[in-house]
Amino acid sequence: MISKLRLGAKQTLAIGFALIILIGAFLLMIPAASSNGQGITFINALFTSASATCVTGLVVFDTWTQFSFFGQFVILILIQIGALGFMTVAILFSIVLGKRIGLKERTFLMETVNAMQISGVVRLVRRILIGTLLFEGIGALVLAFRFYPYFGFPNNIWYGIFHSVSAFCNAGFDLMGIIEPYTSLTPFVSDYVINFTIISLIIIGGVGFVVWDNIFEHRFRFKNYNLHTKIVLSATVILIVFSTIMFLVLEKNTVFQDMPIHQRTIAALFQSVTPRTAGFNTVDTALLSEGGVLYTLFLMVIGAAPGSTAGGIKITTFVIVVLSVINHSRKKNDVNVFNRRLEEDLIKRAYSNTVFYVLVCMFGVFALTAIQDIPVKDALFESSSAIGTVGLSTGITRDLNDFSRIVIILLMYIGRLGSLTLFMAVAERRVHAQLKNPVEKIIIG
Repeated sequence: MISKLRLGAKQTLAIGFALIILIGAFLLMIPAASSNGQGITFINALFTSASATCVTGLVVFDTWTQFSFFGQFVILILIQIGALGFMTVAILFSIVLGKRIGLKERTFLMETVNAMQISGVVRLVRRILIGTLLFEGIGALVLAFRFYPYFGFPNNIWYGIFHSVSAFCNAGFDLMGIIEPYTSLTPFVSDYVINFTIISLIIIGGVGFVVWDNIFEHRFRFKNYNLHTKIVLSATVILIVFSTIMFLVLEKNTVFQDMPIHQRTIAALFQSVTPRTAGFNTVDTALLSEGGVLYTLFLMVIGAAPGSTAGGIKITTFVIVVLSVINHSRKKNDVNVFNRRLEEDLIKRAYSNTVFYVLVCMFGVFALTAIQDIPVKDALFESSSAIGTVGLSTGITRDLNDFSRIVIILLMYIGRLGSLTLFMAVAERRVHAQLKNPVEKIIIG
């Protein structure tokens, strides 16, 4: 009986995240967690806890208006645990207590941080924890200094810490309800310090822990980086530059039309970074042009890097699919990048992950439109934001009924774990057939 209850790494991670979300929900239901001293309903608490743990940022309440300092602190802890992975946090305590890290724990860690091999994974986790503290600490200091003229002392300290952690973890939660509820960072659209600090934290958190480690090992010698790091860094830079130009063009006559050119540029840069799963916004998302909304959806689907604090299909998956399509159209058998050939199994996994992701997202769209008769455009944006753990919204989140909120909770949960990872967790103990069926061709295309 005990042997039947043994769980694999993926199953443990799936169950662990679910338990953390439930614990967070019960804590947020406590009257002390609300600023008015009255507890919120279980569904609303579950939604908020899931959004924080899955580092999404979709909210049914304005965080500053609804939650007390205790409630905000709970949300911040959930964001941090959700971003690093609960196994990483557990190992932190083991390291502090001087306990030995066994093979099973190392296997779980490898799954949590998407490490390529089990050897050196504990060292990698140490670097992750130190790097997280360093980057979030620097971000908090800069933001606290910049927030001082707006909020005074000691509010600026708490606001600096909260927004630094939220940005680095790509969570998108904010406390700007003190200015006006649900404004996110729109009051600071022209503030260069706040914009560049948040952008930097989002990018650093989004490139992934494995990339950090590789950069730490080889410093700035790009040619010595492994293939994963080269792809992530190159694709990230290209996507940010191209997307900034795209938003400057798409929104010049809409949301950017009354802005001077320097403000347009920083707003376009921010808008090119945040949909790849950060969730903050410096312009009203609901006012974006049709083209801007469509391109934002495109970025939400891509996401950031594997093993990072972000979601989406992941930028490496996107690169593999694009290169595979190009090579197939040129009738080339192999997919090569940076003078290296990609494995066939890796390409199959990229396609499987993309298809599974799109199907789950479409299920969310269908469920929202069927349950509550939400316009398809809004349902598509909300579902993409949820499964991509982005947090951007056209403003319908607060109007969702309980059943629709459950759909979004499931999408956020699947998006944080990874749609294909969740599927593999369910099917992890499946026995592979030793015999194969005969081959027969079909017509496609």
